[in-house]
Amino acid sequence: MPLSENEQRLLEQMERALYAEDPKFASTMRGAKGRPATIRRFVIGIGGLVLGLGLLLVAVYNKIIPLGVLGFLCMLAGTAYALSFRRKTGPTGVVGGRAAPRRGAKRRRSSFMQRLEQRWDRRREQ
Repeated sequence: MPLSENEQRLLEQMERALYAEDPKFASTMRGAKGRPATIRRFVIGIGGLVLGLGLLLVAVYNKIIPLGVLGFLCMLAGTAYALSFRRKTGPTGVVGGRAAPRRGAKRRRSSFMQRLEQRWDRRREQ
């Protein structure tokens, strides 16, 4: 069901207000900025993969072991680059309503199993 003219106008006003208040958040929510970089990263990685494969085939044909190793490393690096992505760090601070520990306070170390049990108990309480 399409929006009425009044609803569209209100939505546009809200978008402008959001962009004026916090342009970084608005551009992040828009999402168009990150896609070309991701596609470019993938294409460059695939290019590295193809180059490495070519080097590896030439090395096998000519029996040049160092070139084969270089081709393999190039394939590995291209694949890793194509499949990796930048993680955007979120806001730091209070998460889940709990305050961060103070710097001067000593933290009691607990074992791995104790931490898991504490997390399980917290989840069950919620």
